[in-house]
Amino acid sequence: MIDADVFRNQPTLTGERVRLEPLTPAVLTDYLATLDDREVQRLTGSHEHHEPDHIAQWLATRQDHHDRADWAAIRITDGVFLGEAVINQLDAHNASANYRILLGGPHLNQGYGTEITRLVVDYALGVGLHRLSLGVYDFNPRARRVYEKCGFVLEGRLRDALYWEGEWHDELVMGVLAGDS
Repeated sequence: MIDADVFRNQPTLTGERVRLEPLTPAVLTDYLATLDDREVQRLTGSHEHHEPDHIAQWLATRQDHHDRADWAAIRITDGVFLGEAVINQLDAHNASANYRILLGGPHLNQGYGTEITRLVVDYALGVGLHRLSLGVYDFNPRARRVYEKCGFVLEGRLRDALYWEGEWHDELVMGVLAGDS
């Protein structure tokens, strides 16, 4: 069991090239551009249209939700917004949660995803989570390799979980446990 407000004092996490800071409206313009990126939508399976006012309001309330952690991923050298990293769907009784990451198209294939994921996994397991899980679509082997490098193990497959541009795709379920090393 873990406290239901485990993320009340969400810290800034700093790596070699990336800083994860609490997500706020300060990144609204870049956040909207990332959400509207067609490749980002495909990789996340998002069919939604994002209204700027709704997203601004959503960003303004992130600090009010202590059962989740929402970070803006910022490149240290120049302050560029790379995307977001999130721990959500906290199950306090079972000390488990979900992880998701969203990187803007121009920032793919540069190692940022690996660094961000390692920072989040280390933090999550360090605050007492026993399990962190995620889903990744079968057409994204690059992301799967990142997750495997960071300790995630393939646990299952949700068949035909996403319908995208006329085709069905499986969602692969992966997880990392506190005892994994």
